[in-house]
Amino acid sequence: MADKQKVLLVEDDPNLGQILKEYLELKGFQTTLARDGQEGLEKFKVGQFVLCILDVMMPKKDGFELAGELKNIDSNIPVIFLTAKAMKEDAIKGLTLGADDYITKPFSMEELLLRIKAILKRTNQQPPELAEEVQLGNYTFHPDKRELALNGSARSLTTKENELLKMFVSHKNQVLSRKTALQHIWGDDSYFNARSMDVYVAKLRKYLNQDDSLQILTIHGEGFKLVKF
Repeated sequence: MADKQKVLLVEDDPNLGQILKEYLELKGFQTTLARDGQEGLEKFKVGQFVLCILDVMMPKKDGFELAGELKNIDSNIPVIFLTAKAMKEDAIKGLTLGADDYITKPFSMEELLLRIKAILKRTNQQPPELAEEVQLGNYTFHPDKRELALNGSARSLTTKENELLKMFVSHKNQVLSRKTALQHIWGDDSYFNARSMDVYVAKLRKYLNQDDSLQILTIHGEGFKLVKF
């Protein structure tokens, strides 16, 4: 049991909760079941989980509120929302909170399992760690400080700018697929997030435009490539 991946399931419907718990345990996950948001928070604080599955409509704390509190404790914890609602606004709200997926009831157990496996596979494939200081042509990139320096002047980078530049550097002279970058940084490759990423790529191109030998190329249909000529 100790070697099994631990999942926190927070579902106030006793029948569905028990069915999901038994199914996930049958599939090899050690599953902790909580019946409301407050109980879910308490169990999360004392457990070591690889993923959380949260119902949205729950007593004491709804799934959105609970997800925010879980992310404050561990910003990297993957979250899947379960909901009877199919409204686009709810999906956007969930993804804004950092959810990795959003599944509407009723759903098949097999679909949930596939989504869990896809998230765990993705979150376990982190890009290689970079050195504290990376030379990019005339620029010096400090990933830990989130700084890009040129001629003694440093520019502070936002979290997403920093993470995206780290991925470009770790894939230097290789194609970085749009899907890989979106899933790692934004959590999913939705149309909205893809447009957001294009804005960040444009910003990084602007930041690097003082060195003509550095370019972030768009590889149509595939992704981007950071090259030094």
